Amino acid sequence: MEENMRRLSSMRHGRVRVIKANTTRSQSFCRSIEGPRSKSNCGIALALFSCSKFVPNLVTSSIKTTRLSRAVPETMGSPRSSLSARSQKHQDDAKLDIAHDEQPSVAQKREVAGDYSGASEKTDPAEIALVRKLDRYIMPILWAMYFLNYLDRNALPQARLNSLEKDLNLKGVEYNTAISILFVGYLLMQIPSNMFMTRTRPSIYLSICMIGWAAVSAATAGVTNYSGLVACRFFLGFVEAPFYPDALYLLSIYYTRKELATRISILYTGQVVSTGCSGLIAAATFSTLDKVRGIPGWKWLFIIEGSVTSLVAIFGFFLLPDDPSQTRWLTPEERELCISRIKKDTVNQKERGTTLEGLKQALKDPKTWLFCLMQNLHISACSFNNFFPTIVQEMGFESTTALLLTAPPYFVSGILGIPFAWSSGRFNERTWHITAGLALAVVGFVISCATVNSAARYTATFLYATGAYGVGSVILGWVSNTLSQTPEKKAVAYSLVNVTANLAYIYCAYLWPKSDGPKYMMGFSTMVAFAATSILCAWGMRLWLMRENRKIRESEDESIVLYAY
Repeated sequence: MEENMRRLSSMRHGRVRVIKANTTRSQSFCRSIEGPRSKSNCGIALALFSCSKFVPNLVTSSIKTTRLSRAVPETMGSPRSSLSARSQKHQDDAKLDIAHDEQPSVAQKREVAGDYSGASEKTDPAEIALVRKLDRYIMPILWAMYFLNYLDRNALPQARLNSLEKDLNLKGVEYNTAISILFVGYLLMQIPSNMFMTRTRPSIYLSICMIGWAAVSAATAGVTNYSGLVACRFFLGFVEAPFYPDALYLLSIYYTRKELATRISILYTGQVVSTGCSGLIAAATFSTLDKVRGIPGWKWLFIIEGSVTSLVAIFGFFLLPDDPSQTRWLTPEERELCISRIKKDTVNQKERGTTLEGLKQALKDPKTWLFCLMQNLHISACSFNNFFPTIVQEMGFESTTALLLTAPPYFVSGILGIPFAWSSGRFNERTWHITAGLALAVVGFVISCATVNSAARYTATFLYATGAYGVGSVILGWVSNTLSQTPEKKAVAYSLVNVTANLAYIYCAYLWPKSDGPKYMMGFSTMVAFAATSILCAWGMRLWLMRENRKIRESEDESIVLYAY
């Protein structure tokens, strides 16, 4: 007892510290024992040094391992007069450090900033100003280019209502083959094009491609037989192929996932409005220029549209952006902000690699292939597009009236598509939007199958055009959000999704034989099946990404960005 009291007296100005590391699951604390200023302190000190070894019971159930970095010696030497006099020796004798290496429990949920996926609203005035500037510079030129891309492509369905089939002596399914062969060239060029896109300047590359398809489109006016038409259509697909996936990639490196769906939708209206306007342009051309200088109206249509396209292509060299680090019309601060905000918005971002590595990453990711199937089925459900003028004409309208009536469904689809995509981006939601859009399209397809009443069938065109086209931007925005770990992977993934999607136009061209009119039962019934299966794919992807998000929450990463679904 006397010996213990002597040890207690020597600690009068010393202290013993027990330190426990702070963790996310357990409360940090530090207990200090000052000199024996009370009976309570005397009791604590006596208990500590009466034991030969001391291991405090401080580890909670959530802590996996405990490491003792320093233990109290079994025996205490001569009395300590002061900590400063014999600091090193008596610190070793009196100090107890306990460190903890904690791993989060399996069931533990990580905190996520922003919404359920980690995406946040813009609040920084500099970022808001940057996005407005991007909209002013990028969207108008991309929209105009896509409008003309589809205008040149859609010239053939319009020309069919003039004298194209008669002048070229087309028989049987030769027209259907001319439609589908475009997508053979289209598919062959897409993947190499997007791999090349990440290593070149989009402003130059896309503008050159646009000049190429303008030339091929104008050259179609010179064909005199079926073989010439097929050759022109093949090369038109070859030079048109780079534009759409490259335009999507360009948007994805400037806009976050909450912004991207709306911008893709605005771009997508270029296709929809072009399809609507193509009928109006064709009607005006056929009624005013048919047989002028001995040239049929359908040839004038190809000449005019090709000439306008080549003119707009010149503006692309100056207005299209390049990589955010190189774009001429951005200040150095804006370039840095562009890069940093996309980096913070990317799930599992990795360092840039080669284009071949990007190809391997996209091919090995099974989510790529589910997106390919989903988009292929969606595009299959949109294959009525290449036969729409004929479908409307079969309702009992003469050719010029039919061309004019093709416009309203597409205009309505384009107008409603923008708020639809905005809603998807605003709420960062994909699955329910895809389900709603394709379900609306199914209603329109079923009406077309069920009746031959012209008013009902024409009303149905608004339903399936609006529903089917509305989900396109949502799916493609989802692809960008999910497969964007590197720019190379994103570019290749876009190409793969577009390649497999446009395979639909090859086989779907034969689902609409002219002999099946006016009801086109085979075409519309298969559209129902395609749309319904695409919905199932969307729900499968949703469940998959929910599981992936749970794995990310259980990881040790400090900052979390989750998949949107």
